[in-house]
Amino acid sequence: MPDRAPQPVERQLPTEEARDLISLVRDIAQQEIAPKAAEEEDAGRFPRELFTLLSRSGLLGLPYDSEYGGGDQPYEVYLQVLEELAAARLTVGLGVSVHTLASYALAAYGTKEQQVEHLPAMLGGGLLGAYCLSEPHSGSDAAALRTKAVRDGDDWVITGTKAWITHGGIADFYTVMARTGEEGPRGITAFLVPGDAPGLSAAPPEKKMGMKGSPTAQVHFDGVRVGDDRRIGEEGQGLAIALSALDSGRLGIAACAIGVAQAALGEALAYATERRQFGKPIADFQGLRFMLADMATQIEAGRALYLAAARLRDAGRPFAMQAAMAKLHCTDTAMRVTTDAVQILGGYGYTADFPAERYMREAKVLQIVEGTNQIQRMVIARHLVGPEGR
Repeated sequence: MPDRAPQPVERQLPTEEARDLISLVRDIAQQEIAPKAAEEEDAGRFPRELFTLLSRSGLLGLPYDSEYGGGDQPYEVYLQVLEELAAARLTVGLGVSVHTLASYALAAYGTKEQQVEHLPAMLGGGLLGAYCLSEPHSGSDAAALRTKAVRDGDDWVITGTKAWITHGGIADFYTVMARTGEEGPRGITAFLVPGDAPGLSAAPPEKKMGMKGSPTAQVHFDGVRVGDDRRIGEEGQGLAIALSALDSGRLGIAACAIGVAQAALGEALAYATERRQFGKPIADFQGLRFMLADMATQIEAGRALYLAAARLRDAGRPFAMQAAMAKLHCTDTAMRVTTDAVQILGGYGYTADFPAERYMREAKVLQIVEGTNQIQRMVIARHLVGPEGR
């Protein structure tokens, strides 16, 4: 059955422009995204035309400088846009988050010339990006990556394989971390690689338990040649760039998780007030009322946590620990809330006739991507007590 329109969230937004932006996003979500979400996810169809619409609507570059086609929006607003999109369909919300992550390196570390040449098309020209850090043998241990970039005159030749790449095979550009020097974290450099570069190819998409509409694939670099003008930042700075990007990207995942949880809560509330047993709505039974109350409370706490981290970022203050906390709490919340939503719907929750089971399958991946929740706990602990083995 089609997804229900999620209940509007009462938001505290900093400007009238931001309120208008959220209104626009809700219209797109209700009219263009949600009606086809279940059907297209079941078919494994990526909605590229929706991303073209989002680009034309100015929604693919919200936190970046308007000089280059961005939206000049603070993260506090951008993340709430992501939440609205993810509540309608996670493939779309997460896709926007990944595109924003892929654009970060050039926007934050590129030269003025690079930004003028590439950012307008990336942020508002209909292009779609992918972020290439993980490899088949190096996921959490990002410093162990083996993809190499070797200098050849004024070019670099990239060889290796990246894994678990969202938009792998369909992206128009890839932000790629490759080894250019010594082993370990100091020998990695970032590159901007066009999606149609000779020697670049993608494996068939992974067969996943959820997020079937969002392609995740290995990306192969077989002697891919790029000019030095596509190197981002200094040689050896790549891992620092990648980790900086992930601090912001984790906030995007947190917002998407709260969007999925909010959609699941809306589905559970609607079902509980309509379904009658023993002569009254099941929402009248205390055990179920307490479940709904806990679900709503966890969602509100998660939203407050990601917004607090975003406001630190917007103020130019350190926020890495808070971003890890937000990613950890919000994605764990999404898993709990979606599981409870399935329970509230009972047998119907276990069928594909209702979206609750899809939300539950989708929530799981959010505990894994952009640093597993075990990695988030390590990050938080390092901020609290210092590195291990001091």
